[in-house]
Amino acid sequence: MSDQPPKPVKRTDKKEDFPWWLAAVALIGVYLGWQVVADDLYLNILKTLSKGVQLTIFVTLVSFFLASLLGLGLALAAGSRWLVIRQSARFYIEVVRGIPIIVLLLYVAFVLAPALVELRNWIGAQFGLDPIRTRNFPLLWRAIIALMIAYSAFISEVFRAGLQSVDEGQIEAAKALGLNRWQRFRFIVFPQAIRTILPPLGNDFVALVKDSSLVSVLGVADVTQLGKITAVGNFRYFETYNVVALIYLTLTIGLSLALRRLEKHLRSRQEHR
Repeated sequence: MSDQPPKPVKRTDKKEDFPWWLAAVALIGVYLGWQVVADDLYLNILKTLSKGVQLTIFVTLVSFFLASLLGLGLALAAGSRWLVIRQSARFYIEVVRGIPIIVLLLYVAFVLAPALVELRNWIGAQFGLDPIRTRNFPLLWRAIIALMIAYSAFISEVFRAGLQSVDEGQIEAAKALGLNRWQRFRFIVFPQAIRTILPPLGNDFVALVKDSSLVSVLGVADVTQLGKITAVGNFRYFETYNVVALIYLTLTIGLSLALRRLEKHLRSRQEHR
């Protein structure tokens, strides 16, 4: 029997499968795109729904930005050394995650918003300000607040997992160098955690694009709401919702591909270091 250690077996990376699913989606997109170009009905529907695309993008971007800020704050609170802060953050996260988004949307729109208006009027009365009515609170911003609250709970878990992935030894080394808590977070923890955070954060962003369609229940004129109104007006449900689906597919698949490319770029940069 030879005393020499066995030679390491070279592992060849398995090639990725050809994205047949993407080819199928592209064919469907080409077909629907041709219908839009060749058929005046499809073209008119697209022109009508395009007015809601900007609103859908606005709702998604603003909600995601606010949810990310709140989610980061919740993740930091969940890791606080103070028990009350930790438990309060966990309470918020678990309760919000357990409520369906559409229920939260209706609750914020018709319960929380009037309560906020009453609170504002009570505070304003102390300073001699004129009262405002609940109808002065736009439904658009009620929807944005609801989506912010809903997604902040999910995003906080993404941030928490990313922050906990940083090696404790580096944090201890930063403490030994005299860095305070904020400096450790800014220069040591967050720059390393962001590589772990970005992929799932991107997935939440894509999911929010789809869930933004729920704001249509409040009458907000996004793509889904305009599609509903258009279909009721022309009785062409098949054609109308084909265009609605095409718009959402274009947004979500385009974002997913861009996020995959970004993830591969970050991974290759990390491997070359």
